[in-house]
Amino acid sequence: MKIRILCWIHSGQCVVSGSVQKDPRAEVRKESLYLGNQQVSKTLERAVQCRTPSKNIMGKNTKSVRRAESETQSIRNNSSLGPDRAPHRCDIKTGFVLLLTLVFLLTAIAYATELSLKTAVFSETWYKKVLNQTGTYYVLIEYLSRRENQTIFLAPKSPTQIPTQTTDVSVHHHVAHPSNYHFILDEPDKCSQWDPFLVLMVPVAPHQVDARNAIRSTWGNESSVQGRAVLTLFFVGLTGGSKAQQQLEEESRQHRDLVQSNFVDSYFNLTIKTMVIMDWLATRCAQASYAMKVDSDVYINVENLMSLLLAPNTPRENYITGHLMWNRFVVRDKNSKWYVSEELYPELKYPTYPLGMGYVFSSDLPEKIVEASKKVKGFNNEDAYIGACLKWLGIAPSSPPDPSQFRVYMWQYKREDFLRVITTLLGSPQQLIDIWKDVKRPTLV
Repeated sequence: MKIRILCWIHSGQCVVSGSVQKDPRAEVRKESLYLGNQQVSKTLERAVQCRTPSKNIMGKNTKSVRRAESETQSIRNNSSLGPDRAPHRCDIKTGFVLLLTLVFLLTAIAYATELSLKTAVFSETWYKKVLNQTGTYYVLIEYLSRRENQTIFLAPKSPTQIPTQTTDVSVHHHVAHPSNYHFILDEPDKCSQWDPFLVLMVPVAPHQVDARNAIRSTWGNESSVQGRAVLTLFFVGLTGGSKAQQQLEEESRQHRDLVQSNFVDSYFNLTIKTMVIMDWLATRCAQASYAMKVDSDVYINVENLMSLLLAPNTPRENYITGHLMWNRFVVRDKNSKWYVSEELYPELKYPTYPLGMGYVFSSDLPEKIVEASKKVKGFNNEDAYIGACLKWLGIAPSSPPDPSQFRVYMWQYKREDFLRVITTLLGSPQQLIDIWKDVKRPTLV
């Protein structure tokens, strides 16, 4: 059966006229929706119910109104609707709301059907972390299912880098675990060639060439101190561009001291960078006695550091020391760059942790910390995250024999202070070069 409908809108009402033609092929169609083994059958019927308005509403369109009345009477007489189903005035808004409700219900049922076909069912709480700063970077999402943790990594779109997806459904790993990433530039044989006593690991941004060169010409050039071999390496993430990547690869060929992993190098990914450093030490440099994670804007007096490590009372295992942070509250201010949500870290205070500008540790710890990161959920405070992993391991950071040797800042330059400290923060690569030259100059007698 075919119904031809005409509708004029006037003052929120409508006039309907129509004609009915019988079609021998007409049939009532039913659509069935399956959810699991239960069949839900529904017959959808739709009708426009309007009533012809009075002549005073239509005004001068009397002829059109009479025609509409005539065609409406034809519908009553010829259609199966019957006199009691004759079109009448309706509220169009109500009908539209009902239609939207029906569409919503059908969509919800279809969505539930789709989820029932998946092998993994999402739990009630799932979370995501966006660890990128611009749209050209990747999105890293971690979501929890009832049976597994899955980590999806999307690399940035660049001509030289192919998007990578890492999904490990056999092991429960959080996003900070280094197995989610792989090395692009590497020096896997460096430690076997050098057999270092101490390895200085420097996390640095790919574009900070000046900082790397300043370190190479100062404390990073100290390859032998008090008869012990020292090795310095720089750790970077993805550059975000083909030209920058080519420059980084050329720098690597020239100096052979760069290690690069396929995470986006940003402030919010420093936890990932720190864990990649730990993984490199655990898998490529376990023969070293000690390692130090040190920032690129830090001055190190390597002589004083070596004296600390060679002292007879310095532990050789489960040892980590530096400028310790005690009883630090978790920052909940969303406007702060140190903000960490309760979802990522629910405790009010962090466990004791060493400040990331420079902390030294025994070579057995990297493997243990990497193992702990399988269970400790990552959050965007890399120093405190190391503290959380140490707490999970039951290892407490040690206070240095002389805490004043790990200075955060020295507000004015005094040569005698720099001769005594182990670490302190500086303002620029050039300042490091200038201070190093002055500290290393021969002392007049």
